[in-house]
Amino acid sequence: MNSYLYIASRLSPGMRRGGAPAIKVAVAAVALAVAVMLAALAIVAGFKREITAKVTGFNSHISIYTIPSETDDNIISLSPSMRSLLDDTPFVADYSLQASMPAIFKTQSDFQGIYFKSLEGKGIRDLLTASLVEGSMPDWSKGDSDNRILISEKSARALGLKTGDRIDTYFITDEVRVRPLVVAGIFNTHFEAYDKVYAYGSLRLIQKLGNLNADQGTSIAVHTDDFNNIGAYSQQLDAILVKALADGTIFKPVRTDNALHQGAGYFQWLGMLDTNVSVVIALMTFVAIVTLISGLLIIILDKKRFIGLMRALGAPAAKVRRIFIYLALKITILGLAVGNGLMLLLLWLQDRYHFLKLDPESYYIDFVPVQVSWQQVVFLNAGVVLTVYLCLILPSWIVAKISPAETLRYE
Repeated sequence: MNSYLYIASRLSPGMRRGGAPAIKVAVAAVALAVAVMLAALAIVAGFKREITAKVTGFNSHISIYTIPSETDDNIISLSPSMRSLLDDTPFVADYSLQASMPAIFKTQSDFQGIYFKSLEGKGIRDLLTASLVEGSMPDWSKGDSDNRILISEKSARALGLKTGDRIDTYFITDEVRVRPLVVAGIFNTHFEAYDKVYAYGSLRLIQKLGNLNADQGTSIAVHTDDFNNIGAYSQQLDAILVKALADGTIFKPVRTDNALHQGAGYFQWLGMLDTNVSVVIALMTFVAIVTLISGLLIIILDKKRFIGLMRALGAPAAKVRRIFIYLALKITILGLAVGNGLMLLLLWLQDRYHFLKLDPESYYIDFVPVQVSWQQVVFLNAGVVLTVYLCLILPSWIVAKISPAETLRYE
């Protein structure tokens, strides 16, 4: 094989002196194809990471609710037995009690209906911290800070509010209760469906307004060890809770829901992106193969005298074919090196500086997100090399059709 690579390198001295047009075009085609494929994979992975983080931030991986009846309410208790059950479930990484209730923000000139939720759990806190556009995250560990809240930028603009402003809030329970609250921070997640209806505050405040105990709320947010398995995990947790109700460990019927169901529209959109990536990879692979085959045919025709001389000296056709295949693979590897180097640098810069922007109204995020998987990079490059090699075998048979007598007759 080393001898073939040596001869192949001698066949392309022009690559070191500026390069023949066919070789330059082939290298550029491979570089462009692999760069586009890398960008497609990284951008879709980035969208999946960002959208999943937002959906699970608002909804958690799995949510546990009570099943209300005519004689019962929707209050759930994170009792010691429920805590023990969740602690003993292997795939449960974290859980927290959540509480929410409807409310109305009222200013002197306007009002807005919202859903007031407690800001408990790592997912939602991380999401809103990263999405703050003004102010800061309230510290509710101090009892005197329960009146500090987070509102969305959409609500702030509609009501003419800024951080530090007070807003009269009417909480709708069995009776309407009014509390003056202070805007501690303003967030914008670009998820309009959530931003326009949710505001966040202290769990203690909601429990106090709803006459709830310290272990009572409206749901339990569960974070699992693997988001990709939450469908199966949700079914398993349902079965565990049904068994716990049957044996008297818990005393209220409950149900589960998961982020895949709650954010179904967003995940369907991500699924469409997967289809687009498959089409892009197929098209770019086709472009690279066609260009390389064309380049190989041009090189073969240009080197007919060399092929005839090698055949006249007794070289088998298979060995001469192999030389040209290795030459094409050398061009492929050079193109991969160029494409990988340039695109990985561009993706790193985008991940760090977010210089490529998007319309958040259409894409739920204001920049192009990227996430590079080195496993995908390795598999992509290996797949391109293997596919190119297999596709070059057929055109290389032209070498066997070249007659030494014909090529040397007029030399």
